[in-house]
Amino acid sequence: MNVYEIAIIFDPGLEVDLDKATEKVEKILTDNGGKITNTDNWGKRKLAYQIKSHEHGIYVFYTVEIPGENVRKIESIFNITDEVIRFLITRPDLKAIAKAEAEKVAKAELIAKRGDRDDKDEEDEEEK
Repeated sequence: MNVYEIAIIFDPGLEVDLDKATEKVEKILTDNGGKITNTDNWGKRKLAYQIKSHEHGIYVFYTVEIPGENVRKIESIFNITDEVIRFLITRPDLKAIAKAEAEKVAKAELIAKRGDRDDKDEEDEEEK
């Protein structure tokens, strides 16, 4: 099973009844051997350009574990699903993400060490 990130822009008219649309997409993913590990709903946003005469869309992002051979099948189903305006399926570079997280932690530790010294310097300057 491979990890994929799926970005879906739903029709803004579904804002009231978004649950049915998300359930439909989640059913498509699980019926094709996928396991949804994370869902992130960004809500209604303005599109950079009009898509199918819509100026807004509802953005929902999924992190899914899917067998590689089922990705094309999911793409073809999304293409004919009325609720989905646009979608994008990508495979994240897990090594780059892990490296970025490690660098982020190292930088935070360095700032924390520096922060201790900077606080003392600032207190000394305030006393003067």
